Amino acid sequence: MSLEVIEEGLYTTIQDKGRTGYQSYGFSVSGAMDEFASVMANLLVGNDPEEALIEMSFIGPTIKFHKTTIIAITGADMSANLNDQPIPLGKPISINEGDVLQFRTAKTGLYSYIAVKGGIDVDAVLGSRSTIARAKVDGFLGRKLIIGDTIQLNMSFTTHSLSNWRLNPSFFDYMVQPSQTVRYIKGPQYDWFDHQSFELTDWSTSTQSNRMGYRLKGPTIQRKNQQQLLTEATTFGSIQIPANGQPIVLMADGQPTGGYPKIGQVAKVDLGKLSQIRPSQSFRFQQISVDEAIELLHERLKLYRQIQQFIFEKWSEVR
Repeated sequence: MSLEVIEEGLYTTIQDKGRTGYQSYGFSVSGAMDEFASVMANLLVGNDPEEALIEMSFIGPTIKFHKTTIIAITGADMSANLNDQPIPLGKPISINEGDVLQFRTAKTGLYSYIAVKGGIDVDAVLGSRSTIARAKVDGFLGRKLIIGDTIQLNMSFTTHSLSNWRLNPSFFDYMVQPSQTVRYIKGPQYDWFDHQSFELTDWSTSTQSNRMGYRLKGPTIQRKNQQQLLTEATTFGSIQIPANGQPIVLMADGQPTGGYPKIGQVAKVDLGKLSQIRPSQSFRFQQISVDEAIELLHERLKLYRQIQQFIFEKWSEVR
């Protein structure tokens, strides 16, 4: 029961909810760059929202399946096709033994996800099945996926009665909007900088951006306070301002600590939105309060529960 990589993507990895509790030992949390898209993929096939899945970056791979199963694809539109026939995002898809799933360059967004019903059978490292490419770990979790990799699946599934339903594409409108607003809360060194110009700037991401951090392009952010900062804790979404005044937002594989002052922290509900912004797109930062960020997170969790219930009812009809 396996799937085989027969053409590499640009940077295809295995991810789950991330690796918590080990930052003090120097390990990044990692996990999916776009949590919303990854959770939706898992829910669509009836998995736990935190189940391990495949994350693809900008250019997707080609995969051959050696067992029947059911998959779902969400996130960036990488022109997915199954046996040379296009297939939609956001719905369960039946897979037969020998089927070939192919992706191309992303037309919208940057990160796409494949969830397989029952999950992927890889050993956890420090309680997670997220790839940690900078650590010396043997196996799939120590590197990106390459040609010839064969990944075991937890179970084999087959059904001939999948109904023709899918998630409303509007859930993923954040990937196709021409301009974006990324909400953030004040960081510990917020008052060290000209935060007004920070919020009024149309930012874009550098092509040097990756899972460790997004380097932003825009005017230099002026520093009011020249005080030196001792190294302190960072997290996914920490907005650092280095000496050159060009912000860096730490992403899923960002280091656990850093010595650059932090003007802000991206709200958790907008981390996926930021992850999917392409270098050609512009966006602005909008400051919100901690209470507002918490309320937005509560609304997101409520949406997860509503969608999970809808999908549970759909799966109960499958025979």
